Amino acid sequence: MPEPHLRASDMDRTAVATALGEHMAAGRLTLAEYEERLTHVYATKTLGGLATLTADLPPLPPAAVPAPAPARRPAPSRGHACGQRGSSTRSQWAAWTRTALIVLTIWALIAITSGTAMGFWPVWVIGPWGAVLLARTLTGGGRGHHPGERQRIRA
Repeated sequence: MPEPHLRASDMDRTAVATALGEHMAAGRLTLAEYEERLTHVYATKTLGGLATLTADLPPLPPAAVPAPAPARRPAPSRGHACGQRGSSTRSQWAAWTRTALIVLTIWALIAITSGTAMGFWPVWVIGPWGAVLLARTLTGGGRGHHPGERQRIRA
């Protein structure tokens, strides 16, 4: 332990409190002894004072460090990083169709329940997206259109 006259930090106190809990769990301290020492832990001001609270206890074995999880390799995919990795043109059109049905349904329900004619706002949701999908479909997918996308060399 560093110099015993130095002031203890909250982290030092927490470490000693944790160690006392482990000693109580191992049967080295009774509940009454644990509570008494824990009270002293949070009242103690110096590192030396903390050391006296565990001086009659054996050192705890070091905590086992878990092995790092093996790194997962991303599956090879085509496309780009803006949410369309590996998506086929068909799945992109399916997503557009689902979204179009949702916004058209919402628009129709609002128009029916309010009883007023309002602007056809779904065009602002599905129009640009549909135009981009149509252009990509007609041009074969537009490889390399995304900034930062690197073209892969195929062998």
